[in-house]
Amino acid sequence: MATTESIQSAYIDYVLTEGHEPKSVYLFAKHNEMTEEEFYRFFGSFEAVEQNIWAGFATRTITEIKVQDIWGQYSARERALSFFYSFFELLKGSRSFAIYSLKKQPRSMSSPRVLHHMHTIFESFAEEILRDGLETGELTDRKFFSNKYKDALWMQLGFVLKFWINDNSAGFEKTDEAIEKGVNVTFDLFERSPIDNLLDYGKFLAKNGGLKQKMGF
Repeated sequence: MATTESIQSAYIDYVLTEGHEPKSVYLFAKHNEMTEEEFYRFFGSFEAVEQNIWAGFATRTITEIKVQDIWGQYSARERALSFFYSFFELLKGSRSFAIYSLKKQPRSMSSPRVLHHMHTIFESFAEEILRDGLETGELTDRKFFSNKYKDALWMQLGFVLKFWINDNSAGFEKTDEAIEKGVNVTFDLFERSPIDNLLDYGKFLAKNGGLKQKMGF
């Protein structure tokens, strides 16, 4: 009897063996001793299978890092780093599929379609850790910009994914370095900076412009 997991496993085996997706659902189903109806009970297309696989990578990563005893003590920055490191550690076991899936995607300014479900899951996770960071004061609440922090983290994940695909260093140590530098730089931008102090000073001067007259300047 077909299941979500069995279809995903059969699909991964097929594309990695043949180098392309099956010509039709009918042929795929027949090859795996199931009916088309069984396939469509779980997925509407082969693209949906890939989207579900990628979403599963994110869901499994989030589940695993949140059960760690130290999770509650982590800052928002540390939680993001934990996700990135754990996600790519998990992805090592499916590297051939990940490369196949991403490299066949058409070049576009938007996220690859196979990552759409994963994007939703990651966005929810990012909003959660960023909200905690804003509440504790770890991150700076900037009008019109704070709600874009999650997008910056998603862009960072996309950058590291592309880097990892082309990384040929032993143990993908260069990817680990890219994660450390990239996530830390991103969170540095989320935190208070001299520019925030300058903006606050500008607001103060704007609100207290009458001081010029009072001081005789």
